[in-house]
Amino acid sequence: MNSVRDWLKRVMKGEPLMAWVQIVVGCIIGAAAYPMFLEPCEIAPGGLSGVAMIINRVTSWPVGVTTLVLNIPLFIVGYRSMGRVFAFRSLVATILFSLAIDGLKLLHVPALTQDSMLGTIFGGVLLGVGLGLILRGGATTGGSDMAARVVHRYLPFLSVGMFVFLIDCLVVVAAAFCFGFTQSMYALICIFINGKVIDMVMLGLSKNKACFIMTQRWQEVNGRILREMDRGVTLMEARGGYTGNERPVVLCVLPPQEVARLKAIVRQEDESAFMFITEAHEALGEGFSGWSQEG
Repeated sequence: MNSVRDWLKRVMKGEPLMAWVQIVVGCIIGAAAYPMFLEPCEIAPGGLSGVAMIINRVTSWPVGVTTLVLNIPLFIVGYRSMGRVFAFRSLVATILFSLAIDGLKLLHVPALTQDSMLGTIFGGVLLGVGLGLILRGGATTGGSDMAARVVHRYLPFLSVGMFVFLIDCLVVVAAAFCFGFTQSMYALICIFINGKVIDMVMLGLSKNKACFIMTQRWQEVNGRILREMDRGVTLMEARGGYTGNERPVVLCVLPPQEVARLKAIVRQEDESAFMFITEAHEALGEGFSGWSQEG
């Protein structure tokens, strides 16, 4: 008993609160997708939870408990392939996520729609937000992710992403025979939406802009950005491919509403300057999101 307590102390030491907040909130949001949208519309969203929905259709076993039971052997086999903290967070997230699915049903959370398309869209979004928050918290809910890690360890030629895709495809095929081919096509849409929303949550919802400026008057541009916009600037050494001349490239990350002001500064200083702008999905540090918010 003492050894278990000591192990928990080591794992929890220095654990950031924000990580656990994201995991708990993500489990509740993701679990809510099942009674509100996915189960009423008979949409199996891939992974072990999709397998659990198919089993539920045949045996009436609770989806959450069935998902948890399916995950237990994966945790036992895959524990060594994960770090100690990641394994502990994932174990807690898997248990909480599975119990929340059934718990919300016991609380009689109502189904918000019987329309398959609406259930697919909103179920996929809600599940994606939940799983994205769990991943941002440094955990996973087991399932096909963990199975893929285990298989990849023994079969390195089979990538994690490819194995997850294969599992989802098998679940969709099985759902076609259980729920009908129309519902399996909705499930494919749900999996796509779910994946896109997870990426959005993981990469950050803000759309900051990374601006790269190549100009002969880089000193003037650099000075005005610092003085007038109060933004940090990075000077990167570069060499022109045609002229071979060396000159810095000015890099500045800005919120979208400040880009017009930067363009005006560059145009005023050097109309022959070259500038390109890319998306910076997430910016951390002074002037942007604080590092303390990360798990």
